[in-house]
Parts: sequence; C-alpha cells; structure tokens
Amino acid sequence: MESRKVMKVEGVGEILFEKSKRASRINISIKPFRGVRVAVPYGTDFAVAEKFLLQKIDWIRSKIPKMEKTENALTIFDEQTSFATKRFILKISSHQHLTISARIYDGKIDVKYPDSIDVKDDRIQNAIRKAIEATWKIEAKAYLPERLDLLAQKFGFKYKEVKISGAKTRWGSCSGRDNINLSLHLMRLPEQLIDYVLLHELCHTVEKNHGPRFWALLDKVSGDARGLDNQVNQYKIKVY
Repeated sequence: MESRKVMKVEGVGEILFEKSKRASRINISIKPFRGVRVAVPYGTDFAVAEKFLLQKIDWIRSKIPKMEKTENALTIFDEQTSFATKRFILKISSHQHLTISARIYDGKIDVKYPDSIDVKDDRIQNAIRKAIEATWKIEAKAYLPERLDLLAQKFGFKYKEVKISGAKTRWGSCSGRDNINLSLHLMRLPEQLIDYVLLHELCHTVEKNHGPRFWALLDKVSGDARGLDNQVNQYKIKVY
C-alpha cells in the first residue's frame, strides 16, 4: 500500500502526504525547510486527505509568506560574508580544482570551491554549512561537557552522561535516566544563554516536566527563567 504521495498546488508548491501510525486524524503542518506536510492516519484514503487539504487551502496560503520569510533569513555565503564561530573565522575562496575542500585549522574555517561553479550553488552552500557545523562540534565537545559539569557542581545537580549531537529540533534534552543530550548549535548562543539551556536540562534531572515546580527551580538557579527562555526562542536552530 502506498504510504506517501505528493500533490502540487498553485501558490503553495509541492505538498507531501504521508501515512502515519501516530496520526489519529488528518493533520497539516507548515514548517520552514520542510514545507507543507499532511499526516494521514492509516485507514484514511489519500483522496479524503486531499479533499480536507483543499478545504484549508486559503489558510495554508496565508501561512506561506511567514514560512518563506524564515527560509529567506538563511545566509547565502560568499567570499564577502563575515562569519565567525567562537574560535574560528570563515574564509571562502575559489580555486581551479574540481573539488570542494574544507579545512579547520589555525583559527580558520578554510573552504575552497571550484571557480567553474557559482558560490551560491547548493553544493557549495551545503559544503560551507557542513564545515561550519563541524567546527561548532569541535567547539561544543571542548566546552559544553566541562561547563555542564561546573554548573551541576555549583547548584548540586547530578546527571549520568552527556552527549553532543547535531540536533536541529531542540537545543538540548534530558532523558528519564538523567542522560543529557546537547545540540552543537548551542555554540551559536551567547554564553549566558548557553548556561540557561544547560541549567534547563539539569533542572529536568529533578523535575521531569515543565510544571510550576520546574520553572520555580529553573528561576532559582538561572535568575530569570522566563526572560532567558524568551531570549533563546529568538534564535532558530535551522536558521543561520
């Protein structure tokens, strides 16, 4: 049985319909870099989902500009782009070779691309982003575990393990077994906000949900939990 289907709609573009075991009803999501997706319960025909979507098409079209605004905020890197991580400066240049190269050394992220290809080409942009994220991972591994441990000791928290990942859906998470996972994208944040995210996850070793006791604890150790949370929410993990 077909589990996916793509439908093209004028003014929206391609819409992906996917069968989902988790969906109890037809659900439409509109997200930057993912586009419009429709989760369809097993047992529901795609034709029914398509009819439902068309009934919502004006609402969907009204959301497209906001999605495109977020997508358009993505940096298009070229030789004139001024970009740096906490310890490295991005340097982009073309060369006569046919390959794309990226080296991280001596405080530089040195990316070279073929002069026969436009720097705005997706292949070049993806290579640049890959090099930047590799740099953030180096920095994250050197900084985040040590900083997490310092904050845990300072405020009396205990956790089991910490892992660094390339997660782009959340800055961090804490499992039921008190294992903490941190996104390398934390290295994009100011140090005060990095500390806030680390403390947020450490508080989850005590309070497993986001109830009043969690926020009271986080406010106690961070000084301004709601204010700092609002600041973190100004950053979009997928947009830089």
